[in-house]
Amino acid sequence: MATTNDIKNGTVLKLEGQLWNIIEFQHVKPGKGGAFVRTKMRNVMSGKVVDKTFNAGLKIETATVDRRDYQYLYQDGADFVFMDTSDFDQLTVSGATVGDATNFMLENQMVNIAIHEGNPLYIELPPSVVLEITYTEPGLQGDRSSAGTKPATLETGYEIQVPLFVENNTKVKVDTRDGSYLGRVSE
Repeated sequence: MATTNDIKNGTVLKLEGQLWNIIEFQHVKPGKGGAFVRTKMRNVMSGKVVDKTFNAGLKIETATVDRRDYQYLYQDGADFVFMDTSDFDQLTVSGATVGDATNFMLENQMVNIAIHEGNPLYIELPPSVVLEITYTEPGLQGDRSSAGTKPATLETGYEIQVPLFVENNTKVKVDTRDGSYLGRVSE
């Protein structure tokens, strides 16, 4: 048991028999009335995001979640196989649990997996990854007032928007949270 004062980003709470991951939190102390904690939480199983407010000092139940570094090995049908780098145990994670992380994962890439009572809950990627563009149309300079963008396909098959000057076989840095282009990477 913990109190609402112990809430941090990434804390996993057990509410009404379900696990909720804290995405954002804010301690609010209005001029009148008691303080409270406003949170944005994601249901670990369904991915649903809700806003919930707790009174300050309220006792809440936290879940014990083990976060470890794993190396992505390969895809096995709809499942993904990861290896714990400390003891070389392999862990199979369902495609539903991996979710959108598949758009940015290459074989042998390191990821962080949260595990609760032996079940993988979710996968955390690094904030940005370097991927190669496999296909994009040639950029044509036309008469436009601002810089344009064009679609580009990454080596994982995911499509992002890139500036017109980016060409095929260019390595680019991509934000794993929203899939946005962050810049070119020189070799």
